[in-house]
Amino acid sequence: MYNWIDALADLQNRGEPCVLVTIIEELGSTPRNAGSKMVVSASQTFDTIGGGHLEYKAMQIAREMLASGKQDTHLERFSLGASLGQCCGGATVLLFEPMGQVQAQIAVFGAGHVGRALVPLLASLPCRVRWIDSREDEFPEQIPHGVRKIVSEEPVDEIDDLPAGSYCIVMTHNHQLDLELTAAILKRNDFAYFGLIGSKTKRVKFEHRLRERGFDTSVVQRMRCPMGIGEVKGKLPVEIAISIAGEIIATYNANFGQQSSSAEPIAKLLPASRRSQAARQAASN
Repeated sequence: MYNWIDALADLQNRGEPCVLVTIIEELGSTPRNAGSKMVVSASQTFDTIGGGHLEYKAMQIAREMLASGKQDTHLERFSLGASLGQCCGGATVLLFEPMGQVQAQIAVFGAGHVGRALVPLLASLPCRVRWIDSREDEFPEQIPHGVRKIVSEEPVDEIDDLPAGSYCIVMTHNHQLDLELTAAILKRNDFAYFGLIGSKTKRVKFEHRLRERGFDTSVVQRMRCPMGIGEVKGKLPVEIAISIAGEIIATYNANFGQQSSSAEPIAKLLPASRRSQAARQAASN
């Protein structure tokens, strides 16, 4: 039988959500040890907090959290007595911590310098990543765990297979391919986030070409270009990657459980001063 540490590591490596349950405090004459832990997945339980009806109730609560996708850590106090089938008095306080819930399905188009810096960062987050490029030799030999490498001669075709509410990041080696990917992503318009690497000038050019193709302005405005957190400065691939990853985290923390057009625009996640600046920039474009 796994102890809780090994079980937690194994479940997280496999991307299987679980809840870590910890005895935080013992009040009164109770037979349990503060600090005891167990891990509860949808189908298994690892280690123990002392057994009995309290452990059974903790398993129920943990599995309800998993079924609902609840991400909030919370404390729960259990009075020990007839209600829990205990013969003694006192109480036990349990901490429930959700672990490993997938927050975002991410598609990264492009295995260039920034893509190679970004994907390992995304793989270390509670995300599942599709990494797509037509050039197999651009991918590193070792692909991070949780990342699916897709070599496709027609990367645009891969958009049809993305689940609704995906996070789409376009950073290929070819501007025309970037445009075709952008058009296909905006045509679906069911993404939680769409970022296009490039400058403000690139955005203006793309907006013009997309309007020529009949795209509504409100749909085009959902595109993040330039993407990333503006406060993270620098031109090195890893600096750009950190900026983009930060924006992804901000978005999924605000929007987890939402999909497509119901997701808040990234502009609403910015401080008020940044929103005003963004609005002025959009008006000037």
